[in-house]
Amino acid sequence: MAIVDAYDDPKAEADLGTYRSTYGLPPCTTASGCLRKVNQSGGTTPPTANSGWAQEISLDLDMVSAICPNCRILLVEASSASYANLGAAVNRAAAMGATQISNSYGGAEFSSVSSYDSSYYKHPGVDVTVSSGDDGYGVGFPASSQYVTAVGGTSLVQDSSTARGWTESAWSGAGSGCSGYIANPSWQHDAGCSRRSEADVSAVADPNTGVAVYDSYKYRGAAGWMVFGGTSASAPIIAGTYALGGGRNPSSPYGHTTALHDVTSGSNGTCSVTYLCTAGAGFDGPTGLGTPNNVGAFSS
Repeated sequence: MAIVDAYDDPKAEADLGTYRSTYGLPPCTTASGCLRKVNQSGGTTPPTANSGWAQEISLDLDMVSAICPNCRILLVEASSASYANLGAAVNRAAAMGATQISNSYGGAEFSSVSSYDSSYYKHPGVDVTVSSGDDGYGVGFPASSQYVTAVGGTSLVQDSSTARGWTESAWSGAGSGCSGYIANPSWQHDAGCSRRSEADVSAVADPNTGVAVYDSYKYRGAAGWMVFGGTSASAPIIAGTYALGGGRNPSSPYGHTTALHDVTSGSNGTCSVTYLCTAGAGFDGPTGLGTPNNVGAFSS
């Protein structure tokens, strides 16, 4: 599976090694063929290093490893954070045979978004996951693509009083909404949005109930073990789940809703169509259809 990010993390392999050894996961190295790092053209000359994006790369690599320890990982580093370059990196990942492609970036929709959608994110037979955003209610791209699985976020808290052992609610920062430009895919049927609505599914994203990440390429004085959150965590988590389930289709969760934990509380803001910003039974904007209960919802 592939991770797409901008710029280079020169310590990606070493930091991934620290994370995996700490949690007893098998090594994943370039020498073994488990890890491969390329630029958006498929070459080995990396783009400019960037310590901020290095943290993003570490988060993505660590979450893929946590969910799918035996997955081979392709890291594709775009030349910059432009949609054109990140999109070219997605196309490169697909061309190199990735069966899952995780994208932890996004921004506001724009008038020509539909052309970008078909040019960069239409890869039949490949699971493309995209973060829904971290600024609360509001639709974003490429999460609003009709060809991807838009991944929202939850707060996940241990609770010994429940059979599951956890309680889960919508994370207030998760993005959601109704696209202004992109058509509603055939597998989505919610009545309050005439175009594409997001998110589809979700996973833990609240930084207050976040995940451990190791990154040694210092950014703003921070390096080493850190706790991260955001839908930048949930997108690679869902990509790893797709890798285990083998669904290969963004419609897969819609056909297996009973194999998801339905999240029914929490909100990411206010909106005129309540379910697009407030969690409830069944589909809602912040958490989609829910969170993984094993891999059944991500199977064919």
